Amino acid sequence: MTSILLKISALLWLFWGFVHVMAGVVIIPGGTTEGIQGIAAGVEPSLLDMDYHPAVGAILNQHAWNLAWVGAVTMIAAIFVWRANTYGIFLAALVAGLTDIGYFVFIDLNGYGNFFPGTSMTYVCATAIVLSFYAYFRQKNQ
Repeated sequence: MTSILLKISALLWLFWGFVHVMAGVVIIPGGTTEGIQGIAAGVEPSLLDMDYHPAVGAILNQHAWNLAWVGAVTMIAAIFVWRANTYGIFLAALVAGLTDIGYFVFIDLNGYGNFFPGTSMTYVCATAIVLSFYAYFRQKNQ
């Protein structure tokens, strides 16, 4: 049972990581306006259509870089979650979980995001954490 839960969790982490890597890859070469509109997808795009200072573009690209590396680390950790490695379980939960807390607090709670991919990724993250922690603590207590 714990093996199945960890494998499901690992697949969720792979999906979560892939979405975040792709977000970073798409945002960096794109324009600032398009990147802002993509992240704040719950806001009417015309309200975000403006000439931004280059510093805003730099900050956006730094954010995109963080999305990409966080996604990559989570995907690597997913391999270890699949293998029931304790460090992988906690690394994925720490890196992705803290990333999604920031998204939830600053984007979701303010109504700036859309359900997909934003909020849905928070559900994927939470589900992966719950499944892997349940499996870990169940296995530890046996």
